[in-house]
Order: sequence, then structure tokens, then C-alpha cells
Amino acid sequence: MVRVSELFRPGNFNANTQSTRRNAEKVKLRETLRSLRLCVKNKDQRGEIFSLFPKNMRAAVFVFVVFIGLTLTSGCGNSPDELTSKKSSEIPVAKTNSARVVDQPFHLPTANRAIFEPGKEADFYVPTVGKTWPSGCFGCVRSGGWQMHEGLDIRCIQRDKHNEPTDPVMASADGTVAYINAKPSLSNYGNYIILRHRLDGIEIYSLYAHLSAIANGLKIGQAVKAGEVIAIMGHTANTREGISKERAHVHFELDLILNDKFPAWFRKNFPGERNDHGMWNGQNMVGIDPRWVFLAEQHSGNFNLLKFMRSQTELCRVLVRKTDFPWVKRYAALVQPNPVAQKEGIAGYEIALNFNGVAFELIPRAASEIKGKSKYQLLSVNADEYHKNPCRRLVTPKGNRWELAPRGIRLLDLLTY
Repeated sequence: MVRVSELFRPGNFNANTQSTRRNAEKVKLRETLRSLRLCVKNKDQRGEIFSLFPKNMRAAVFVFVVFIGLTLTSGCGNSPDELTSKKSSEIPVAKTNSARVVDQPFHLPTANRAIFEPGKEADFYVPTVGKTWPSGCFGCVRSGGWQMHEGLDIRCIQRDKHNEPTDPVMASADGTVAYINAKPSLSNYGNYIILRHRLDGIEIYSLYAHLSAIANGLKIGQAVKAGEVIAIMGHTANTREGISKERAHVHFELDLILNDKFPAWFRKNFPGERNDHGMWNGQNMVGIDPRWVFLAEQHSGNFNLLKFMRSQTELCRVLVRKTDFPWVKRYAALVQPNPVAQKEGIAGYEIALNFNGVAFELIPRAASEIKGKSKYQLLSVNADEYHKNPCRRLVTPKGNRWELAPRGIRLLDLLTY
């Protein structure tokens, strides 16, 4: 069994690793037992499990698997309805083969499961100082609803004798390492990791921040599996007020990338300012609410990320006179067909934005469908959504009409750069 102390980079890992090692080994053992239990009656997966062991050990492993299958409640005989009623941590891993990889749902990044227990929200979210648990959620939850928080602040549930967090942080889904920042002084995220995933035709990124240690040997481009330990929870940050040990948490985001050309856009718009993280700067990431992703997965046996994206509540609809920008290519699954534009040619895009600026629907428009010659046209605004979630300030009321606010124009400038 791999020791946790061997997984982490020297100098970053807390000196007291014994409890962390035991906790990580227990998590790994539970996952192994669950996999063996679920696969004992599945011939294909049983073969995959046995192939991992030397031939002279397979007989003993088979006896052990049969014993597990007989003494524990078997998951292989469950109906689909029974499986979907379980917690997400108990849903069996999708079977894979060399021809096709089945997309897997997202998993919680730590062992904290209180998000699924009604009334236990305070055991899951870490609030800001002096506030209640909703301030640790995603959305317009800070400064009286006027400050955006892009992720979930997930509470520590394991500590060492020095009261430091020891929770293993795990990859939320199968993917590859996109970026690692191991210099906490360079970001208010502190030490953080970004993983790239592709689910249901959508390229999405998970971010894990305020880490105390990053897995030894973890590097950009490396493949990771859901549930694989990639770091240890901490409270690193470069903010003046810092994060206390008592508020230790992992800040978790699910993001989309606005523009591959962000470094050039940043240099143009912020000359003389530093950009230490290239295209992985937080300004270039726009998030969706992980809470609703986890809850949707928990209550549905056929969660689909593309459908989830398309079901976002619309804040406004805009028209941009731009025909070729990275979002259209990266998120082609969000582009709706338009026979008129297909026939006459594309002169721009009609874009639906949610309150956080996620372009979740794009419709190509022909010149014959566009009125006016403005670079951006605000077509409609959902006033109820604006009053419910105003913190990004993308649009603003002016008398009896609406207009794009400076932040909305800046977002569209970056999106279409």
C-alpha cells in the first residue's frame, strides 16, 4: 500500500503524517473493498481486478472476493433505481474498456459528505469570519449579496495534534493536470491545482485551493483518476488577513475557460500589471455552482453535464458581432443550429449569459437577422434574476431600460478576444 508520506513533496507536507497516512489508507481500502464487492458478480470487471495481481496470488484473491461478496450487501444485484438512491460515494465506478471510456459524474473532493445531510450544512461549509454557512457557498453570498464567491469552501474534518488539517484532497473526476501553483505567495488561492475533464462533450475544469501540500511527483499533463489523492487540505493564501487554522478548508470550483488568448488580452488591458499564472489566472475562469452538480448527481441516476449547462437560468441575452472566438470552438456543444445562418453565413452570435457570465447558449446569426451595427447589443434582461443575483454587475438599469454595465462589456471583450 502506498504511504501518504511518499506522495507529497518535501518541505510542503506537515511533519506529523501518521494520522493522515492512516486516514488516506482507510479511504483507499474502503474504495477497494467497495470495488471488489460491486464487481464480484461482474465477469468483465472481475477479470480486470484479477489481472492486477500475480498469477500465484489470484486464487487467494478470488476466495477473498467471494467472501466479501457473501458477507457484505452486494451492489451488483441492485436495480438501477436502488443504485441512484445511494450517496454519490457509493455509486459504482463506470466500467471502461479499450474502445470507449464512459463519462463519470463528479465526486466530492474530500471525505466530508455533510452536503447530503439536511440540516448539516454548517458541518460542510466554512463561512467567512463572523458569518453563517451560506457565505461559504457559491454565488452572490458575501457583502450583502454584492460579492461573488466562485466556489465551495469545504470544511476540514481531520486534524493532527497541532490542530492542522490533514484531510486528503482527491480528484473530483477522471482527468489530467492542467496547472499547479506551488507558490502560495503568488495567489489568494495559495497553493492550488487545476484539473481538466471532459464530460458529456463539455470541457470543464476543477480547482482545489488553499492546499498545504501537493502530491509528490504530480505534474502538468499527468492523468489522474476520480478519488486519487492529489493534495492535503490547508489554509494557504496571500491575502493580508490570511486564513486561520480554525477556518482551514479546500476551496473547490468547477470552471470553464473564457479565452485561450487571455495572456495577450491581459497585457493589452492591464499594461504593467503582473500575470503570474498565464491563462490559468482566476479572471479567465468562470464557474458553475458545484453544489447543484453534486445534489443533481445524488438525486438522479442519469446526470448529464451538457443538459445541466443548458438549463442555467438566463440573466440576459446579447448579440456580438464576432464570428470566430475560442469559446465557440471549445464549447461547440453549447452552440445551437440556425438554418438561416448556415445558408447565408454567420455575421455574429446571440449569446445567453447566466448571472455569473457563463455563455450557456450560443446561436449563430446571419446579417439579415441583425439590426443595428453596434459591437454588442443587449437584447433582453431577466429582471427577477438580476435582483436575485446582482453581484457580477453585468447589466444595470437606467431609467426604464437596461444596458450593459462596464463589467459586462469587459466580459464580452474577453470572451470574444
